[in-house]
Amino acid sequence: MPRQLLKRYLPDPHRITRRRELRWLGKLLDDPFLLHLNRRSVAGGVAVGLFTAFIPLPAQMLIAAGLAVALRVNLILSVVLVWVSNPLTMPAMYYFAYMVGTWMIGVPVFHTGFEPSLSWFWHEIGVIWKPLFLGSLTTGSLVALAGYGAVQLAWRLYIVRHLRHRQRRAARLFNQRPGVHRRE
Repeated sequence: MPRQLLKRYLPDPHRITRRRELRWLGKLLDDPFLLHLNRRSVAGGVAVGLFTAFIPLPAQMLIAAGLAVALRVNLILSVVLVWVSNPLTMPAMYYFAYMVGTWMIGVPVFHTGFEPSLSWFWHEIGVIWKPLFLGSLTTGSLVALAGYGAVQLAWRLYIVRHLRHRQRRAARLFNQRPGVHRRE
């Protein structure tokens, strides 16, 4: 992954550390890994964000930030990638996680009519919470591992491609210099 591409889309780390809302974190933001863009920090931030996106709890962004600080990975990416689970994607994600959980536990799928209300949620959560949380943790872990591996692989491929391009360019420049003759 080119750092320049990530820097273009992510906010400036110095502006983040000076934000009034984040002053309560104090010296925690001084850790260079939390805002630095290297392969380990970015891949870890992606993994934490994707894992947290599958946790069906409120305050996912705070959970992602806490995990990023504890694991010393990129804080910004961790918090931003939580938004993979948004009001449009949540029903499909959590239904899939619920189905995975029922399959893992071996319980039948509980079919009920959906009503978008808190009373329905509090009534049904007693029946679906075990498979939902198990499926969410399992699915979140697998998606996080896939995201971590994808970032590691993409970063590695970019570096290899960049080095090969640099070697070809150096070879071209060496062969084009006047007075340099190749022995055959």
